[in-house]
Amino acid sequence: MRKGIKKLLTVALTATLGLAALAGCGTGTSSNGDGSANGGTTKELSGKIQLAGSTSMEKMCGALMEAFMEEYPNVTVTTEYTGSGAGIESVTSGAVDIGNASRALSDKEKSAGIEENIVAIDGIAMITDKNNKVTNVTKQQLTDIYTGKITNWKDLGGSDEAIVVIGREAASGTRGAFEELLEVKNKCAYAQELDSTGAVLAKVAATPGAIGYVSLDVVDKTVAALKLDGVDATEDNIKAGKYTLSRPFVMATKGSVSSQSELVQTWFNFVKSDAGKKVIKGVGLILPE
Repeated sequence: MRKGIKKLLTVALTATLGLAALAGCGTGTSSNGDGSANGGTTKELSGKIQLAGSTSMEKMCGALMEAFMEEYPNVTVTTEYTGSGAGIESVTSGAVDIGNASRALSDKEKSAGIEENIVAIDGIAMITDKNNKVTNVTKQQLTDIYTGKITNWKDLGGSDEAIVVIGREAASGTRGAFEELLEVKNKCAYAQELDSTGAVLAKVAATPGAIGYVSLDVVDKTVAALKLDGVDATEDNIKAGKYTLSRPFVMATKGSVSSQSELVQTWFNFVKSDAGKKVIKGVGLILPE
């Protein structure tokens, strides 16, 4: 009888330990099996992340937002394309979580506690209308075009046609980077200053004799891209340092990323993950080293 009781107790104890072990496997964070950017957990995040800033970053941000919200369906990510300067002002004031800037931050912005988080590198492509016969300019010629010293395409071996200089508005990160790289800040003789990358692309495409600068990833068949000093604007040439018009895409935060909310930290983890890098490369941008 005692042996029977002992045997029953042993079986009961074994069963209890087994159930405890099984229960332990179902607590805490569990793997979702798909290699998520959040470290392979199924923790349900919810809430809203707000971004604002550069229009040049619209294509990249749209693709990242779509991929991120597919993985985190309870999180809403919104972006306003207000220009780089306005984006930095918004994150500085606390109106948004992230300020997008298609340029490096200034010392003044950094001294205000704004963190420069470079997520991609973009080339600035020089474009003309498709019928323009000029296919290459030197850096000096480009400088002379934008400062008004060269005003006709015939001076560059093209047709006898006035050069229509198109640029971006003063708050544009693309304009800031372009003028800084060419050292022509406050010296440009613009015929028109437009408020978005798309507007510049459309205006140049529709205007005989026009020249403009846009983000490399938006160049399409409606315009012709100029070589600079005989070098095409390509990812390989930018990485090799051969094509000199390039700038960073920055997602700025007020303070370090590690001091942000869990939602914002998860966003940056995703951007830096293999999935995020794939999205960035997929829209024609270069990953920062």
